[in-house]
Formats: sequence, C-alpha cells, structure tokens
Amino acid sequence: MMERIQEIMKLEHFKKLTPIQEKVVNRKNKHRDLIGISSTGSGKSHAFFMAIFEQLDFEKNEVQAVISAPTRELAFQLHERCKKIAAYFNVRTKLVTGGMQKTSGSKHVPQIVIGTPGRMKDLFLKDKTLRLDTAKIVVVDEADMTLEFGFLEDIDRILSKMDKKVQMMVFSATIPEGLQPFLRKYLYDPELIQIDTNDEFQSDVTHFLVPCKHKTYEQKILDVLPVIQPYVCLIFANTTEQASSMANTLRENGYDLVELHSGLESRERMQAIKMIQSQKKKYIVASDIASRGIDIEGITHVISCGFPKDLKFYIHRAGRTGRAKRDGQCIALYRPEDKRAIDTLTKDGIIFEHKDVKNNEWIDLKPLEHKAVKKKDPLKEDIEKIVKKKNKKVKPNYKKKQKQEIERLHRKQRRAMIKKDIQRQKKERAMEKQRAKREG
Repeated sequence: MMERIQEIMKLEHFKKLTPIQEKVVNRKNKHRDLIGISSTGSGKSHAFFMAIFEQLDFEKNEVQAVISAPTRELAFQLHERCKKIAAYFNVRTKLVTGGMQKTSGSKHVPQIVIGTPGRMKDLFLKDKTLRLDTAKIVVVDEADMTLEFGFLEDIDRILSKMDKKVQMMVFSATIPEGLQPFLRKYLYDPELIQIDTNDEFQSDVTHFLVPCKHKTYEQKILDVLPVIQPYVCLIFANTTEQASSMANTLRENGYDLVELHSGLESRERMQAIKMIQSQKKKYIVASDIASRGIDIEGITHVISCGFPKDLKFYIHRAGRTGRAKRDGQCIALYRPEDKRAIDTLTKDGIIFEHKDVKNNEWIDLKPLEHKAVKKKDPLKEDIEKIVKKKNKKVKPNYKKKQKQEIERLHRKQRRAMIKKDIQRQKKERAMEKQRAKREG
C-alpha cells in the first residue's frame, strides 16, 4: 500500500515527510493502536490521513474511518484537507458539525466521517441517521483540547457502541494527566510516537517585547504595524471582546482583515476560515481558538496583545509562525502586570529582545530585569505575630494556647483554599457547558 503514500505525497507536493509522518507511515504493525505526540504545525493531520488511506477498502459502501476534532473550525479544516486526497482516490467523505442541517441517509454513505464529538454522537446514537459502528479506525485529533473542552464524554459514548477491536489513533501536542483514564480504557498496547524538536524542521523565531506604556493595545499596535512587512500577520487578543475591539480599530484605520473568534456566529466563523485559506487577507485578528490546530499558511508575524492566563497558549501562538524552515517574528505587547508571565517564559527558555518603535523604526531598549518578586504570605505573617507577641506575664498553658491559635489559622487557610477550589471548579463546569452548547 506504500504506493498510496507516494501518490498522496505527489498530490500534496511533499518532497519529504515530516518526522511524525515518517514514523507513522513506517510502523511495522499498521493496525496497532497509536498515540502520536508532536508539536503544533508538525504535520500530524497528514500523518493520520496517510495511515487511513493505506487501509481503506475503496469498494466498501460503509463508514470505515472516523476522525474527531474538538471544534467546528478544526473539523472543517481537516475536512477541507482530506477532500483533495479523497477526490483523487474517489473516496466519499462527510463533515459533521454543529450548525449544519441534518441530512437523511443516503445510498452512498461516506467512507470517512470528520466531525465534532457532540454532533457525531447525536447523529449516531440519538437520530440514528449515521452509522459509525462499521468503522475500523477512530482518530481523536487534538486530544488535549478535546479533554479541556469537556468532549471526551461524547467520544466515550460513541466508542461504547463500536467494535472493541476498532483501531484507535490519538494525536495531540501534549498528553495531560486527565487524558490517561481514557487512553487506558480504549487503547490496547498502543505504540507511542513522540517527536521532540527537530533542528531540520525548527524555525528561527525571534521574540520581541514591546511596552505599551500609557497606550492601549489598539493604540500601540498602530505604532507597530507600519514597521513590519508581513506576508500574513496573526494578531491575538485574550478575549473575544478584545479581539472584536481590535478588529474594529484596525478597520477604521484602513487595515483589511479577517476576524476569527468564538463571539462570531457559526456561519461567520466558517466564512472567516474560508477567507483565511484563500490567503486574500494579510491581517487576521483572533482569540486563542485559532492558536490550536487551525493551520494558516504563510504566517510571518504573530502579535500577542498581552499574555494569556495559561502561558502554554503563548507557545501555541508563537508556533503559528516560522514554519517550514522560514523565519518568524513573535511580538508581545506588554504592561507592567505581565512581568510575572515574562519571567516564567524567560525561565522556560524563551529569549526576548526588548524593543520599541520610534519614528517608524525599531529601537533597542535595555533588557528587563528578571527579579523574582516575593509574594507576602498572610498566614506566615499572622503566625509570626502570635509567636512574637510579648507577654509581660507568662500565663499558664501559654505554649498550648499558642499552638492551638496557629492550628486555627492553618484550618482557616485550608477552608479558604477548598472554597476557592470549589468556586473554580463550578466556573469551569459552567464554561464547559457553554462550550458544549455552542459546539453541540
């Protein structure tokens, strides 16, 4: 079946395979369960496309492979990539996501189904209009995002009604601890393929820190954009509201752009993806929904308006540029409150150049000092007050009462921590429900 791989490479104009593609394609046992760990932009999607097309029986009129993606945008983009290969081999595909009209059964059923977990579950188990139990291969793409968005339960429901011998392929940039129970339940003796950073495919990305000072992000970015000459510039905001505000400001100042974030309607988001893929726009304003999985070619510059709370998203943002051995530039607009995030990223190995813009030119600034700021510990301060408290007359059982007082402070702190953790979990569950409704 290797001739099919060669045909796909020729069709996609691949001169050579990326490390993840090469290891997946050259496996000894092509039917063994698989966990593929590789960074953003390493070619994971074509790795499992090749594995699937190697095993497809083109004559069988049934679903043979199911590919799950955590968001509509990711599913849409996977389907767009797959369609070209499928058309070449005369294979039928179907995209299944929320926001699409439900269709009745067809004589010519799809051989590959690509979709979001919630909608695939509904059509398979609730409406019974799409049989997935005939599939021999199930791919879970962006598994860590699937866990994070709370969609593993839907995949669990789908798999519970499928053949126990179905081949599982799980691909992700990371494998968090919360994903382990799922892997143990559904993968049998999986082969682990983990790709570390490979110099041959590593880009040269420079990181600039640019202070906003008294300016807003919108004002500062208007200083920065005239200095760069991007092929495609991806601008990240931390919230949908900030992304919308940034997009409006740039439009008012004559910048032709695409806006992509969860605040848009499903139809608008799909239109944005199509426009991005056509490469007709030089500027893209997005929230972090676009920093994972969505493959945007030709990005030469990434601008972060502040730092995300979860700093791994900054790494994913930076990963959108500098691909295929090209140089890239990641520019972070920062404020004083971002000092802790900058320190953390610096300790993790990112080298920032401190820059600003003057007279439409980059100027060098003095390096930021990275001194760890000691955070005051209220509990420690209260205990010190008790211990250092001066008593003119030492009362009976003084040490015993002092110990009891300190224990009371510890119990108070534990209760506060537990209460805070419960509130956080409630907030996360509420956000997961909202995400599920949007994707359902």
